[in-house]
Amino acid sequence: MKEPEQKPLTSIASPISQVVATETKTPVSARHRHVRLNWQAKTLIPVAAALLNGVLVFLFTTLTLHPDERESVLLVASAGAVVICAILLITLTVVVRRPMLELQQKIQHVADGNLDVEVGFSSRNDDIGDLGRNFNYMVEQLRESRQEIERLHRTQMSRAEHMATLGELAAGLAHEIRNPLAGIAGVMQIVSRDLPPTSPAREVVKDVQEEVVRINRIVSDLLETARPRTPEFHLADLNATVEHAVGFARQQVLSKPIQINFTKAPDLALVEHDPRQLHQVLLNLLLNAIQALEGAGRVDVLITQTGENTVSVAINDTGPGIPAENLNNIFRPFFTTKGHGTGLGLPLARRIVEDHGGKLEVTSDLGHGSTFTLVLPFRRPRPEMTANA
Repeated sequence: MKEPEQKPLTSIASPISQVVATETKTPVSARHRHVRLNWQAKTLIPVAAALLNGVLVFLFTTLTLHPDERESVLLVASAGAVVICAILLITLTVVVRRPMLELQQKIQHVADGNLDVEVGFSSRNDDIGDLGRNFNYMVEQLRESRQEIERLHRTQMSRAEHMATLGELAAGLAHEIRNPLAGIAGVMQIVSRDLPPTSPAREVVKDVQEEVVRINRIVSDLLETARPRTPEFHLADLNATVEHAVGFARQQVLSKPIQINFTKAPDLALVEHDPRQLHQVLLNLLLNAIQALEGAGRVDVLITQTGENTVSVAINDTGPGIPAENLNNIFRPFFTTKGHGTGLGLPLARRIVEDHGGKLEVTSDLGHGSTFTLVLPFRRPRPEMTANA
């Protein structure tokens, strides 16, 4: 008679979730509830069936023996079957049951947040040992990941506190600088008006006025970075917003051999954004592109619907490009390669775009130009949607 098929030992090293489902009192599906058996029964039933079949076969083969002899032989065979079952049960208890109980306990510790655990049967040279080693490795990886997350969290919190302090200090200094700066600008206007047209001091006054304007721009950027204005979102025509910024940029190149091309997106749906803030971002990028051109050049502005829910605005110039070592730094505050730059324009632009639920990307081909791309959603993601995601 064919023996019932037994499950191989490798089935014991099943996923941890299956072990927990078997060993704990967690709910099981209705499909499996009526056939749920513990591991002892699953092990002993096929073994007992096999031994019973063996005893029956042995019984038929001993029919020719004397009754007393036959009874003794059957008694010995039955006792042997019982001993075999007992030995098998004890062996499985030591080899399988104890490691599974230990594994179940360690899993519960991990679920409670304790990652300083490991199973003791990982030194075994079998499938159970493989399961233990894999479990210990998984816990070690989780422990290292948690330590790294905690380290990064502490670093980010420290940096955030540092930046908040610097922001408050910068905002206070900016206000303190702006007041006397306005007085200096007013005095320079009066001096310039009263100087004779042929006075050599006019050039000096003009330089002072330009520097006052530059300092005022730096202070304004610093204030905007330290205390950003809350965006005023509403549905608006993105084509019109970009076209408005392009119009301002074209005024800057009237006397220069620079061409600014603008391509609208036809039939573009309304985009939820703050036109004033996006105008600031686009104008900053356009002026950067113009300043990057050495002599004659071209700036191309292209609006494209890149997906069902996103639209992009690409600003490409034919300038010298950005060196690879600078690409990772251009969005850092105060990083600039221009002698007259503040290093605050691009960080501020990226923050505004991210406040719109979008992203600002840059690619550059050294010697051929750079491309800044704004990717914006048609509808800004709501905080509750982000939290649920």
